[in-house]
Amino acid sequence: MENNLEPLPVFLAGPTAAGKSAVALELAERISGEIISVDSMQVYRGLDIGTAKPSPDDQKRVPHHLIDVAGLDESFDAARFVSLANAAAAGIRSRGRVPIFCGGTGLYFKAFLEGLGGAPPSDPKIRAELELTPLETLLTELEQRDPATFQKVDRQNSRRVIRALEVIRITGRPFSGQRADWQAGRPAVPGHFIGLTRPAGELSDRIRRRVDEMFANGLVAETGALLQRGLAKNPTALQALGYRQIVEHLRGERPLAETIELVKIRTRQYAKRQLTWFRRQMKLDWITLEGERPVTLPS
Repeated sequence: MENNLEPLPVFLAGPTAAGKSAVALELAERISGEIISVDSMQVYRGLDIGTAKPSPDDQKRVPHHLIDVAGLDESFDAARFVSLANAAAAGIRSRGRVPIFCGGTGLYFKAFLEGLGGAPPSDPKIRAELELTPLETLLTELEQRDPATFQKVDRQNSRRVIRALEVIRITGRPFSGQRADWQAGRPAVPGHFIGLTRPAGELSDRIRRRVDEMFANGLVAETGALLQRGLAKNPTALQALGYRQIVEHLRGERPLAETIELVKIRTRQYAKRQLTWFRRQMKLDWITLEGERPVTLPS
């Protein structure tokens, strides 16, 4: 790492369950760093078990930022992330420490590094209409109006489908072309950019064990409590892996054993999409972790 008065920030990205958090903790202790979570679901208070939120002990071990910064009655988006992340990074640097951005939400990395550009603000009337429309109907409209986005978007993530259609309806232009315009010419933020992954079989095993541990640690009970606090009314938080499937289970749509297996499948699919996205969208120095062997990061 840099030896000047303001060392470069570190960006650790990669698929879920790769082991990013453990690496970030060790690195933070080694280089006097503080961790900024780049996770669109860890921002919500109460979404603890299912988001693999850092434990209280880990948060005491190394200061963490952008965790538990929003209630279930609040919206949270990339613009708010960028604002809070910039403030957190400035505070970390003012203490003579190193910001370590760690997470798997590609959109948040992209927004912080390249800017939000001219993305139009949300239109409450259009958004409300879209949220009342069945997902299959939304996907049909998206395929007709913007085939490029239809091919790339996570079609099970209604929040992203709705946002794409909202922009299309507001501007009358394809969402895909506008995203390129928003990011054109944005200067890159200097830093150390590291991608962490694992062999496919090992990553799948870690996902399976993690999901089993989450359910054993009370994920169903946590979800039930969150429903009482308004989880179902927050379309963003409700997209969180695990919670969405458990809500369906609690509504009687499938038995628990089937739900657990579905969460494992969805998590493996998500990890694959993350890996593809990061390889295409960010220039990272990739490290393949294996077992519990220590990690040597590039200096």
